[in-house]
Amino acid sequence: MNSISVLHRRRLLAAGLGAAALGISPLAQAQKPPRVLRVGHQKGWLSILKSRGTLEKRLAPLGVSVTWTEFTAGPVQLEALNVGSIDFGDVGEAPPIFAQAAGAPLVYAGATVPRPRVEAVIVPNASPIKRVADLKGKRVAYNKGSNVQYFLVKLLEKHGLKYGDVQSIFLAPADARAAFERGAIDAWVIWDPFLAAAQKTLDARILADAAGVVNNRAYYFTSRDFATKNADVLRIAIEEVNAVDTWASKNQQAAAVELSAVLGLDRSITDLFLSRTAYGTAPVTREILAEQQVIADTFFELKLIPKKLNLLHAAPVGLI
Repeated sequence: MNSISVLHRRRLLAAGLGAAALGISPLAQAQKPPRVLRVGHQKGWLSILKSRGTLEKRLAPLGVSVTWTEFTAGPVQLEALNVGSIDFGDVGEAPPIFAQAAGAPLVYAGATVPRPRVEAVIVPNASPIKRVADLKGKRVAYNKGSNVQYFLVKLLEKHGLKYGDVQSIFLAPADARAAFERGAIDAWVIWDPFLAAAQKTLDARILADAAGVVNNRAYYFTSRDFATKNADVLRIAIEEVNAVDTWASKNQQAAAVELSAVLGLDRSITDLFLSRTAYGTAPVTREILAEQQVIADTFFELKLIPKKLNLLHAAPVGLI
């Protein structure tokens, strides 16, 4: 054996002994891929988290990098999760139910506290509609598959009406606003900041908000595969989201300024929005999953989803 071969063997042996001292085999060391948290987000609190860079700082010691992709709505994010292009995102109550019914491998990673006052049914200020019961037979616009669809179902039920008692007009927020402005619909079920914008710029009147009707939590989701392999990453992500929540709750004026810049809205709109929101994000519990189960059961009974769901299948790691 020549001297070059002997030297090569000695170097390999030394590398192996060094890795062994750390408790890592050279093969495992070479094969372990770098970890990435791919975040999908809508304009909002996650945008503020992105701008601060605190999530990246928390994850760097774990060797985890972060990428960010902005989406226009929660259902689009859930489609991205389903095809494996993101690992984490934010969404309202109802979209995950439709995604799970379609087979998405979704896991609930975290949830906000209830925020019922940030969604409402609005009507033009001069509308003759004064009570929820007056909505019978009326044209009511809302985003299909969104949290406000569930809110509408339960609001009508509370006031002695059925879901089919109103004319449902499925419109995205921008289209619904245009229809509301020209009088093509009688009422609009919408969430903030669109709600606050309609109040401030269209002289809209709140007929009823979700207080006492539904909780209207926001959720942070991931996939089963990512949750199984990266529970430590998800725990930190939820902690950092809650840190932004905590800051906003204590600094509402500064938060309104920052959110105005993110959303491209007048400060008066974000002031109104933040004045009625609630703050706090934490890991999902069995009790919170039970709330989602009620939504899933309701949608199944109304034939809005094709099959009955067991939401324990979407429980985070450690809760199953």
